[in-house]
Amino acid sequence: MTGPGARKVRRAIALSLVALIAATCGSTLPDQRRPEWTSPGLVGGGGWPFAHEPMDAAEAAGAAYLPDSSVVRLADGRIRLIPMGGRQAITVPADDPRVADSVRGDRAWLARGRVPGGDTVYRDMAVRALLDLRLLTRPNGATTASWYRQWNYVWPRDAAFAAAAFTVSGHPEEARRVLRFLARVQTGSGQWAARYEPDGSPVTDGREPQLDSLGWVLWASWFFRVHDTGDGAELPELWTMVRRAADHLAGSLDAEGLPPPSPDYFERDPGKEEDPRRPTLGVAAPVLTGLRAAADLAARSGWRAEAVRWGRAADRLAAAVSRTFAPYGYPRSPVENGLMDTSVTFLGPPFARPDPGVTAAVRKAADRLRLPNGGVLPGEKWSGNPDVAWTPEMALFALNAASSGRIEDALTRLDWLAEHRTELGVLPEKVDARGRPAAVAPLGWTASTVLLTLSALAGPLPIPPA
Repeated sequence: MTGPGARKVRRAIALSLVALIAATCGSTLPDQRRPEWTSPGLVGGGGWPFAHEPMDAAEAAGAAYLPDSSVVRLADGRIRLIPMGGRQAITVPADDPRVADSVRGDRAWLARGRVPGGDTVYRDMAVRALLDLRLLTRPNGATTASWYRQWNYVWPRDAAFAAAAFTVSGHPEEARRVLRFLARVQTGSGQWAARYEPDGSPVTDGREPQLDSLGWVLWASWFFRVHDTGDGAELPELWTMVRRAADHLAGSLDAEGLPPPSPDYFERDPGKEEDPRRPTLGVAAPVLTGLRAAADLAARSGWRAEAVRWGRAADRLAAAVSRTFAPYGYPRSPVENGLMDTSVTFLGPPFARPDPGVTAAVRKAADRLRLPNGGVLPGEKWSGNPDVAWTPEMALFALNAASSGRIEDALTRLDWLAEHRTELGVLPEKVDARGRPAAVAPLGWTASTVLLTLSALAGPLPIPPA
């Protein structure tokens, strides 16, 4: 068959073949639009300082970490690592002596502490989370959210969870370094900037201070003190930090007993909340935890006046939360039919004693935020991509479940997190509708919360006394 009609038929067949190839083999074609933040994980080494470099996504196929290390074996058998004292990754033969040195260094560090969940199927995820936290933490104690541009900053909230994770994993020196960094960058008024450069400089991008960070740092300081009763726990600069933050929070409570409106982990203008006149639960709950933690820390340290003052402030805030949030079922803002979000977990274990109303609200929030891919959104009517799950929020629901005795729920969520890691086994920030990482990996907050969850499954985490 020749002529115009034949050419049309051949063209139609060719187009059909192109469409078929794209449909069946598209996943194997190179993605020219791959975002710059894309990486399956960090390359590291076993020596001080703990430098890191993102693994090139194109080289990830067939690559794997050598067991219990941040050293990567490439598909061709060569090794990618950062040598001790170095700052940049190199590729060497497998028999290069620097490989054994680096692996030995990582394994020795792990052995100095313990791997939460180390005797379970989650050991690999826990080891990777611990080593990633180590790589994200600078010698000065600055622990960044991740490695790429807008994530390469220290959020006091995330850093507080990292300090707690280092604490439960038996690495108190790392926890102390993180807390000391926070003490150094704290302002005289007791507050912190929304985020910091790794050198401790505040990021001046117009973001307001986020009041929940004070509560989280107080909780992490108390958590560290409860676990580490040796000389290292009696650090004068940490007490100064605690006193400043707790005094600021206690003095901020209004006539209702609530702290002022402030951005929380959503990092959103309070004026955009359902009740812009009052704080969200994402602020009120961490502030309550922080004041309780500070009061108990003061009592343990013999500062009776501070213990009484901060304890009374905590009691006022607890009563205010019961009056304003509880009648509506603990939504994000205290309004009728208010939107639910993950912050309801901040009112339950391991941050507060169990409460039936809070437990019911946690279950309600988890159900409403669930996505078809099995993950969760941060909150109802989320302003971001409605199909993309967030791993920190999934981990917070897992932590609450593990700390509340809902073991099957916790394991289900841990399974989901384990199944949605990158090809190198690293926990990303987000997961898209098809189950693929949708943001940077690793994310320190998720890694920390997973480690706390695994620790809670092995034994109860301490809860600040009311």
